[in-house]
Amino acid sequence: MSYRIAVIPGDGSGPEMIAEGLKVLDAASARFGFGVDLTTHDIGTGRYAATGEILPDDVLASLESSDAIYKGPIGARYVGDDVPPGILERGLILELRFRLDQYINLRPVRLYPGVPCPIVGKTPDDVDFVVVRENTEGMYAGSGGFFKKGTPDEVALQTSVNTRKGVERCIRYAFETARARDKKKKLTLVAKTNVITYAGDIWSRVFAEVGEEYPDIERDYAHVDAWCFYVVNNPEWFDVVVTENMFGDIITDLAAAVQGGMGVASSGNLNPEGVSMFEQIGGTAPQFAGQNAINPMAAIGAVQMMLAHLGEAEAASVVEGAMASVFPKLKGMGAGQMGYSTAEVGDMVAAELRG
Repeated sequence: MSYRIAVIPGDGSGPEMIAEGLKVLDAASARFGFGVDLTTHDIGTGRYAATGEILPDDVLASLESSDAIYKGPIGARYVGDDVPPGILERGLILELRFRLDQYINLRPVRLYPGVPCPIVGKTPDDVDFVVVRENTEGMYAGSGGFFKKGTPDEVALQTSVNTRKGVERCIRYAFETARARDKKKKLTLVAKTNVITYAGDIWSRVFAEVGEEYPDIERDYAHVDAWCFYVVNNPEWFDVVVTENMFGDIITDLAAAVQGGMGVASSGNLNPEGVSMFEQIGGTAPQFAGQNAINPMAAIGAVQMMLAHLGEAEAASVVEGAMASVFPKLKGMGAGQMGYSTAEVGDMVAAELRG
C-alpha cells in the first residue's frame, strides 16, 4: 500500500518541525512496509509576500487528490511580519477546511509519562480525553458584515452559523469516538445554553436525539466557562468532549496547557469521507526559526494521528510508543528547553521505531 501525502511545511519554525515528522514517517514506512509519495507545496506567508498568491488552483487540486495532508503552522515568517491578520487564516487555513469539508477538528489530550503537568498531583491516568470540535461552521463561517463602517455609528456583525447537518454529523462522530475509545464511555457537550440560546438549543436538542441511539454512552453537559474551571481541577472527569467551533478553538488551547504545552499538542482536521489534514496546534514561533531549537513532538504526534486515520493502526501505535519513550528524556517541552536540538529529538523517535 502506498499513500499520497501532501506536505505544507509552513512558516517560521514550521519547516524544521515538519522535517522531523517526515523523518519519523520514513522510519515507520520502512518498518511496516507501506509506501509514501510526498508532494511538497510552498504556500504560506513567503509565497503570499512574493506573489500575492494564497491558495492557487493547481495547489488546491493537488491537495484534493491526496490521501492526507501534513501541514506545518502558517503565519509570520519573522517577528514584525506585516501581513494583515486574517489574510492567510481565512484565505488558506479556513479555506482548506471549508473546501475539503473537514468538518471535524479532533484533539487528543493526553499527558505522556515524563511530561510535566501544570496541575499539581495529576498523572497520565488523569489526563486522557478527546475534544471533538465542529470545524466548518459557527463564527468561523464568515457570516456578517459592517454597517456605516468608519463612522461613529459603525456596526459590526459576526453571525454564528449552526446547521442541523453540521451539528448532527459532529455530535454523531463524537458519540462514535466515545464508543471506539471504550474507556469511560462518556460524552460531554460543552456550550453556553443559558445565554447563547438559539445555537445552544440546536446543539442540545440534537445531542439528546442522537444520544438515544447510543444507550451505552453516558451523556453529560457543561457550560463552557464551567468546563474551563473543571478541566484545570479535575481533567479526569472527561472522556470525549464535543463543542462548536469557537468554543472548541479556545478550550483546546487550555487543554494543551493541561497536557504539557504546545510542544505536545497535535490535531486532525477530518473529513471522514474525504481528505483530512494533520498538524501541530502551535504557531510558527518565528523567533526560533533556523535555530534547531523548536520542539518537534507535536508535529510527530500529527504523523501518528495521520497514520491512525489512514488505517495504519500498528504503525500509529508504535509511533506513539516511541514518543512516550522519548518524552522522559527531554528536560523541558519549550523551545530551547529540551536539552536536545530539534533534529536530535526527531532522531531519537526514529531510532525507537527502528529498534
